[in-house]
Amino acid sequence: MNLGRRDFLQLMGIAGAASFFSPGAAQSAWGADADPYEISDYGNVTLLHMTDSHAQLLPVWWREPDTNIGIGPVLNQTPHLCGKWMLDYYGVATPASNEYAYSCLDYDTLAHKYGKIGGYAHIASLVKRYRAQRGDKVLMLDGGDSWQGSATSLWTKGADMVGAQNLLGVDDFVGHWEFTYGQDQVEHLIKTELKANFLAQNIFSNTWQELVFKPYHIHEVSGRKIAVIGQAFPFTPIANPRHFMPDWGFGIHTEHMQKMVTECREQHHVDLVVVLSHNGADVDKKMSSLVNGIDIILGGHTHDIMGPKPFMVNKTLIINTSTNGKILARFDLDVGKGKLNGWRFHYLPVFSNLIKEDAEMSAYIQKVRAPYKDKLAQPLAITESLLYRRDNFNGTFDQLICNALCEEMDCEASFSPGFRWGYCKLPGETITMEDVMGQTAITYPQVTVNTYTGEEIKNIMEQVADNIFNPNPYYQQGGDMIRVGNIQYDFDPDEKIYHRCSNMRVGGKSISPTKKYKVAGWAAMKPVEGKPIWEVFAHWLQSKKQVRVDKLDLPVLNKDMASNHGIAFPKSYDL
Repeated sequence: MNLGRRDFLQLMGIAGAASFFSPGAAQSAWGADADPYEISDYGNVTLLHMTDSHAQLLPVWWREPDTNIGIGPVLNQTPHLCGKWMLDYYGVATPASNEYAYSCLDYDTLAHKYGKIGGYAHIASLVKRYRAQRGDKVLMLDGGDSWQGSATSLWTKGADMVGAQNLLGVDDFVGHWEFTYGQDQVEHLIKTELKANFLAQNIFSNTWQELVFKPYHIHEVSGRKIAVIGQAFPFTPIANPRHFMPDWGFGIHTEHMQKMVTECREQHHVDLVVVLSHNGADVDKKMSSLVNGIDIILGGHTHDIMGPKPFMVNKTLIINTSTNGKILARFDLDVGKGKLNGWRFHYLPVFSNLIKEDAEMSAYIQKVRAPYKDKLAQPLAITESLLYRRDNFNGTFDQLICNALCEEMDCEASFSPGFRWGYCKLPGETITMEDVMGQTAITYPQVTVNTYTGEEIKNIMEQVADNIFNPNPYYQQGGDMIRVGNIQYDFDPDEKIYHRCSNMRVGGKSISPTKKYKVAGWAAMKPVEGKPIWEVFAHWLQSKKQVRVDKLDLPVLNKDMASNHGIAFPKSYDL
């Protein structure tokens, strides 16, 4: 909404927003008369949603992927759109701030203009602004993956993030990476520290097959009953080590979800059913086609941009709200008795250069970071390249990790997990120990060296590929393709398992199925001995002092992929 300067100043005075913007922010990149966060009043219920912050208390750089391939039923469908395809679909090519928020295009230039995104102190300012305007009509919902992804979250076992959630006023919360701290720590934080409702309709005890957590919570808002049903990441013991949660069983549990929706509708006579999900976008779409009675799914896990308009399956509105605190999603709803009469949706990029920090949250962040300040700031190397992780195949940050593994462990090849979390660094910036931890902070970080035959290397890669590119979303178990160092291959996402990877090479030479290769990796699914990856990576960076990525170990894609709208730069894949 664009206002005249006089109206804008009056608005700020009336709404108490004069202190909302950072000094000089509106005049710099945005224009003096612009208030991109002003929303006109509508309806009787407001849902605020964020997800997948991955413990980034401070603002970070975050580049959208240039490759997010959709196949089968999700071919060329949101969220599998990149670059200009994403901008065209949502009609947000201008102004340039939209290009920066929603795409990977011209990232370096636009990053310098618009600055970092997220930061809990900036998110808190935005949340408080909307609570001041909407009062008790607001519910704040967190879609999970909030306790993992930073050094301080690892060293405090998630406690620093629980404090931030409490200050933010989170009402309901679901989980995924949270469970990698172990059952005891998760239960301790939920029972003694977390103020929000921790919800999961799809986690059962292995012994008694009883629900471990509360499946839903019913809120009274504006005289209406709002049911929020929790859906934890269904494949946690597959994507992460099972030994962290040995007594709990996970799954999608579509039939039980239908039971919970029906129970809320028929026994509690709720007026609105919201699913707070960590399924991932494609799983949410399929689940909504099989479960009746869900009004809205607030999704997470896949870190996807699904805005500024929701996707609809049957009568269910579906969104996914990015990552790293980049987006705050807002639904304003007209909820009638037993039905949703109308809605308005707002997708709000959190530009940290524009929004002034909330003083209370800022003080808390400084306090919890203080004991680790010197260690976090330790300089390691300067990057001459843009470093990023998120992509279906190798990102530049992962390429550095793979290169470090090969050299430090004296191996022919290396693997690095296809984690989606892990923020960016711009060319010319110093990589610090905090940045290394921002790519590696997990509870199973040990580096291992294994001897694999060529056939075993192919099988590993084929298994991972099927988790990502299986045309049935219920068989997609998370993550991006395993990252490789000094391994080259051709790839066809449309093929079936064991037929996607071909023409495989190590160091440019064809892989022999029976030959043994020395391969370094990290994040083993079973307990192992070894140095943590951050020590290996940090030592390598210090030895280099300056690093750059001149060549990514990207696959050669099937030429049919040239028309896939999930690829922003086809030339990168020799198409």
